[in-house]
Amino acid sequence: MTAYNKMILGTAVIAALTSAPAFAEGDQDGWVGEASISAGMTTGNTETTQAGLGVDVDRNDGDWTFGLQLSGDYGEEDGIESRNRYMVAADLDHDFNDTMFAFARGSYEVDQFTGFDSRSFIGGGIGWHVLDKEEHHWTVRGGPGMKIDEVKRRITVDQNGAALIIPAMTERSLGAVAQSDYFLAFNDAVSLSNKSSVVYGEESTQLTNSLALTAALNGHLSARISFDVRHDTDPQPEFEATDTATKFSIVYKLGH
Repeated sequence: MTAYNKMILGTAVIAALTSAPAFAEGDQDGWVGEASISAGMTTGNTETTQAGLGVDVDRNDGDWTFGLQLSGDYGEEDGIESRNRYMVAADLDHDFNDTMFAFARGSYEVDQFTGFDSRSFIGGGIGWHVLDKEEHHWTVRGGPGMKIDEVKRRITVDQNGAALIIPAMTERSLGAVAQSDYFLAFNDAVSLSNKSSVVYGEESTQLTNSLALTAALNGHLSARISFDVRHDTDPQPEFEATDTATKFSIVYKLGH
């Protein structure tokens, strides 16, 4: 990530965090969601300590809902950068009734330790609220789209021992997205959540899962421990297929 990109990402996240009180004071159809700051450890392509910021907010307007997700993770090992990832995604949902909705989604991700310069997806489909209670809800969605993988230039060795340069390339293919968002509140203070996603593409399919336990502290603040798994079905050479991250976060709840 360039210094300019770091500045843009940091500005966006800080702006969202500092705007939290304004979100929280919104009306019934205002912004809701959360902002978080985390620290943890990773295994896989990198084994390091890390810090991260995240924002996940939604705004309702009648039958329409706009969602925005921002996240960034950075880590160093022995003073050397070992983790550098950021992501931005947006959703637009339109409710048909209490259980069924249509959605459009776009996402853009940069991870310096995967062999890809960036990975993007744009598409849409249909979603269902399988469970829709305040203390227990489960939403699934899925549909087709376009996946764009920007593969990094790399240097390898041919069978004669000579250096071989594999040029950077862009892989565009028909893709698909499927997501699951589950939430269960055990009581007013403790809740369990599990978010899963699959983004299919010809170059590589990305599977992610985040299991989290959250405990309220006071007011809008909560503490969270989470375990994230990221898997590529066809990773670039010299990169591992699976990364894991255990995170400890402080969460600020937006809205009411």
